[in-house]
Amino acid sequence: MRIASLSFRYGRRAPWVLRDAGLVLDPGDVVEVTGPNGTGKSTLLRLVAGLLRPVRGSVEDRPRVVGYAPERFPADQPFTVASYLRHMAAVRRVSTDAIGRWSERLGMDHLLGQRLPDLSKGSAHKVGLAQALLAEPGLLVLDEPFAGLDAATRAELPTIIEEVGARGGIVMVSDHQGDLRAFPGLRRCEVRDRAVRELEPVEETGESALTVLEVAVTASRAADLAERLRAEGCTVHVTGRITARAAGEAAG
Repeated sequence: MRIASLSFRYGRRAPWVLRDAGLVLDPGDVVEVTGPNGTGKSTLLRLVAGLLRPVRGSVEDRPRVVGYAPERFPADQPFTVASYLRHMAAVRRVSTDAIGRWSERLGMDHLLGQRLPDLSKGSAHKVGLAQALLAEPGLLVLDEPFAGLDAATRAELPTIIEEVGARGGIVMVSDHQGDLRAFPGLRRCEVRDRAVRELEPVEETGESALTVLEVAVTASRAADLAERLRAEGCTVHVTGRITARAAGEAAG
């Protein structure tokens, strides 16, 4: 699949989000899309998935079957989880057997009878992942797929992504959580200044070369600092708040 001279903006007089972006994706590639907030990562993913049309340029040789899971699944729909997935299976002309398979793997069997509007954000996110996987996509596009997931599903998702790649599918993922950073053969590209550029792969230096750095910052700065560190390739885990006194005792 080839992204050729891709340019996009949300309106004739709006600023360009992407200009002349290019990238070649081969069967089996797993690509992490990185970059600061607001630079166009989600826009790029929607263009690749075919949900947006480029203003200029093209996405060539897109696989016939595309699965797309948005960062925020639109849960305000008049379905139960099971009826929604049955509807999506019918649209994609696949057996409803796939619903049970993916419900089990994503740990959402207990959700099938619930109404979509009643789901928590994490549960709705699982439904978004399930519908994207129903038809064995040749192109799987995931926008922040690890956000809000429980530990068991977070651990299962890299295996699912690996399986898609192993059968020749292409996977594009935006992942602020850093859960794929150690994925074998991971390609990384950065969206910045309306351009897309490929980054050097993360070197596998082993656990002995890793350093854990604990930093205490004010709540107002935490999100921005975490975002910048993740964009630089760090794995960041944000814990609960501590008092200034406790931070001083920990430093001492």
